[in-house]
Amino acid sequence: MSQDPNAAAMQAFFQAGQSFAQGFMQFLATQQAQMQSAGMAPPAGVMPSAWAPESAEAAALQKEWMGRHAELWETMIRRKRGETGEPVAQAAPGDKRFDHPAWAESPVYDYLRQAYLINAEYLKRMTEVAPVADGVSKDRMRFLTRQYIDAMAPSNFAATNPEFVQKALETKGESIRQGIQNLVGDLEKGRISMTDETAFEVGRNLAVTPGAVVYENELMQLVQYSPLTDKVAKRPFVMVPPCINKFYILDLQPENSYVRYAVEQGHTVFLVSWRNVKADLGHKTWDDYIEEGPLTAFRVAQEICGVDQVNALGFCVGGTIISSALAVAAARGEKPVASLTLLTTLLDFSDPGELGCFIDEASVVTRENTIGKGGLLHGKELSSVFSSLRANDLIWQYVVGNYLKGGKPMAFDLLYWNSDSTNLPGPFLAYYLRNMYLENNLRVPGKLAMCGVKADLGRVDMPVFILATREDHIVPWQSSYLGRALLGGETTFVLGASGHIAGVINPAAKNKRSHWINDSKTTNPDEWLAGATEAKGSWWPRWAEWLKRFADGEVAARGRLGSKAYKPTEPAPGRYVKEKA
Repeated sequence: MSQDPNAAAMQAFFQAGQSFAQGFMQFLATQQAQMQSAGMAPPAGVMPSAWAPESAEAAALQKEWMGRHAELWETMIRRKRGETGEPVAQAAPGDKRFDHPAWAESPVYDYLRQAYLINAEYLKRMTEVAPVADGVSKDRMRFLTRQYIDAMAPSNFAATNPEFVQKALETKGESIRQGIQNLVGDLEKGRISMTDETAFEVGRNLAVTPGAVVYENELMQLVQYSPLTDKVAKRPFVMVPPCINKFYILDLQPENSYVRYAVEQGHTVFLVSWRNVKADLGHKTWDDYIEEGPLTAFRVAQEICGVDQVNALGFCVGGTIISSALAVAAARGEKPVASLTLLTTLLDFSDPGELGCFIDEASVVTRENTIGKGGLLHGKELSSVFSSLRANDLIWQYVVGNYLKGGKPMAFDLLYWNSDSTNLPGPFLAYYLRNMYLENNLRVPGKLAMCGVKADLGRVDMPVFILATREDHIVPWQSSYLGRALLGGETTFVLGASGHIAGVINPAAKNKRSHWINDSKTTNPDEWLAGATEAKGSWWPRWAEWLKRFADGEVAARGRLGSKAYKPTEPAPGRYVKEKA
């Protein structure tokens, strides 16, 4: 008797599922071998026996995995008979890869979808039961597993995505032509298009808060913004954004501009616009960024406004830089800042989040030996690293939408900013990776010599407002919380909802999401959260009220920007932020 063609297809898919899992094991073994040959510690991380059938946990998972596939097969056979039933496997909430009705309409594609989900869950659980030498190895395993699972989704390939077929039929092949054209265009750009880049221009509809450049050096321009109130705080407010991104994440459009909000609260705002460095600045160091960045910005703002102290803010690595700068100033007997705001900032790098998966002794030594004494980390490479942390959101959905379906991404200001990458000087990067991420030296008083002095965060003794975000995958909020114990001043900690960017850019006018507050000074972040109260809406107004305490009174808003010594040279946002990597 001839074999039922549908049964043969089902068997083929079942065998494909086995190959998927076996392929992952081979992939993992290859990764382990590469780590060992590169001298990474621990050398292997995963014991081979963890995957062997005699391992009780692995054997139980394998038995369950096979049972679920058998159940899926039976479900498909019943479906062929016209019977209905619940799916064996369903995508997680928020996973939209298989939402299109075409996945459920065809038994073949439905089987393929569910088989993939079963395999993906199996691999994740196998990763969790695998014995590892330390937490770093476990995190690296999780990361590699997720990368493999995300890449192997049937939605990512033309042959296994029914939406590709349906779209091609509907458009009579036009979607395929357009998809190829999109792919060729992105290959020429060297990156995946995430937004309609023709919809935005820095200085036209992004970074449009009025102001002017009042100072510049090789590494930064200092932008002073025009007042929007009749009275302003006597102390100016200096913002230090991350140098690994463009500053206009803080000044996207008027309705979601944190810069504009600060100006509207009655502050004379100065902002550091970091240079998108080229080869001629590839020698710049961590000390250069401290000296030519925040320390210079403080001095210029003090002189323009005629004050002894400013209020200051640092965001992400900008927070690490500004905290280091204040430790240097303290060691010199100076105190240029009256209050400090830190947004999603790491000072204690004991748990650096998923970025730690990319950083180990071998990789840092490689950077030190290649660009550590001069050279660049190109923005394209940096952008790829951050995209891989959320591959489904920042890589694969655009592969499917742009190339398989031939679509064009929608206009989105945040993703335009995300694609506007920046270069970093090699010496700066090598110092940052080794002393922060790899050795966690900043937290140790006197361990690091910066700008000729020993740095001690304990001498940074002004009041500090610390914001972390609950779903941050770049700066885990618990790690950000640990910075409270390192600083010498009184700290106020607020936990925002959402992630690294959306949790920060949460306009008060829209009043979305929530934040958590607690007056407890406990050193344990989980204990702090257990006693915290959820407050609905944006954290911006709470921060604005906190900052008012350090205004040192009010003065009439200045009619002109800059001063005789620091004359405006060009309108905001300045030319540095417009330079491409």
